[in-house]
Amino acid sequence: MDSTTATAELGWTIYPSLGWEEVSGYDENMNTIRTYQVCNVFNANQNNWVRTKYIQRRGAQRIHVEMKFSVRDCSSIPNVTGSCKETFNLYYFEYDKDVASKVFPAWMENPWIKVDTIAADESFSQVDLGGRVMKINTEIRSFGPVSRKGFYLAFQDYGACMSLIAVKVFYRKCPRVIRNGAIFEETLSGAESTSLVSARGTCVPNGEEVDVPIKLYCNGDGEWLVPIGRCVCKAGYESVDNGTMCRGEFWFLFSVAY
Repeated sequence: MDSTTATAELGWTIYPSLGWEEVSGYDENMNTIRTYQVCNVFNANQNNWVRTKYIQRRGAQRIHVEMKFSVRDCSSIPNVTGSCKETFNLYYFEYDKDVASKVFPAWMENPWIKVDTIAADESFSQVDLGGRVMKINTEIRSFGPVSRKGFYLAFQDYGACMSLIAVKVFYRKCPRVIRNGAIFEETLSGAESTSLVSARGTCVPNGEEVDVPIKLYCNGDGEWLVPIGRCVCKAGYESVDNGTMCRGEFWFLFSVAY
């Protein structure tokens, strides 16, 4: 999911009705996008939620969330109360189908699972606002393992003046590659950031396995590690194109004759 690609209203669910508000905003390149903003800093005991639509898991075991947002510096707001905040919370809720309503799941931690409290590296002041200086923060968080068919994300404000500019949800995977004479198919990363997912290789046509069974590990960043084992070309064939294929003597004689 990428909120910046929306061509119409995002239509996320808000609670209560006087909390978050969907508006048209701008990204760092001044492109028009749909954003959510809230600024009830003069009222204490804020508890404002905004929930995304249902997001299909698509086999992923660990989910990554990139958030772009801006936060107003509390000290730059005249006469603001001591309850003003410069952080917000990220939550997720798993379910096997899209069943969310205005009251389910309940707007509270448990059933929602908290991922983290998100803080801004940079906040903006009234002076910045008058000069149109954009101070956009980018934070990435991940959570897992996830096992249901899909999930929702929720963002909880408890007293900040901020804009949620963009939300991107993704998973990591290792692409299909040929290493050491073997083909390794696309493999999703594991449930933890430190997970190593083992993938069994298949020798390229006219190749055969030697040494130990050939395998490759996919790490949490979607990168392949050093392969174990190898395949070599069978008798009468030679390795070409950096080990991606085994070419036979017949092909060589044919190509010369041609």
